[in-house]
Amino acid sequence: MEFHIQCDPTQIARYVFCPGDHNRAKLIADHFESAELVSNTRGYVVYSGKYEGIFMTAIGTGMGGPTVAIALEELAHMGADTFIRVGSCGVFQAGQVTGDVIILSGTVREGGTANAYLPLNFPAVPTYGVLSQLAESAKHLDIPVTIGVGVAGDAFYAPRTSAHAAQWELYRTAGLVSVEMESDTLFIMGQYRGWRTGAINASDGTSTEIKPASEREAFLRGQENAIRIALHAMSQIAQSDMP
Repeated sequence: MEFHIQCDPTQIARYVFCPGDHNRAKLIADHFESAELVSNTRGYVVYSGKYEGIFMTAIGTGMGGPTVAIALEELAHMGADTFIRVGSCGVFQAGQVTGDVIILSGTVREGGTANAYLPLNFPAVPTYGVLSQLAESAKHLDIPVTIGVGVAGDAFYAPRTSAHAAQWELYRTAGLVSVEMESDTLFIMGQYRGWRTGAINASDGTSTEIKPASEREAFLRGQENAIRIALHAMSQIAQSDMP
């Protein structure tokens, strides 16, 4: 039994969805044929069950790189090796709106946790097979997505200085499509540990403003679209693993 995620290893699947939001983990598990709450300890809520006959796990990790890192390490100790983050994010580009679905092809590293694994000049990128399957699943489900590079940091309420504003404008000019707090850690740990990783997010507003209440329905639709894509992609990955 692990220190933080306290359950039997047989209750953890090889295939894991790792949103930060505990409610989103439950929404994912609601798609399972027979979801079971297998752990609710130290801020981690874990469900397991079968989706299209394949054993899968969904965990709400909480926000930020440190909590994600602990969760992934302990899940891997129990047999997990394929992780898809189903998250929320802010966006940068004109035309991006609340509810847009974004698949990450890479992440600018502004968080600190991943630096304990690989140096800052090492790129944070998902596993190509997971990235490509997420894109294929979106196409199969006829759900529009944006595929691009985002940025992840770990100081949500950091002071908004003029230097910060200039950095954000640079990111906008460079075409970055999202900002959140976990994908840099996920990707770097996957590369270091040899796990498969991918990330898909639903936009919840701009990089500087939280979504207004009037846009909540749009976000919820985007969130459900991201969940559907992730479930289909994970199912396809699992089927391709079968001998």
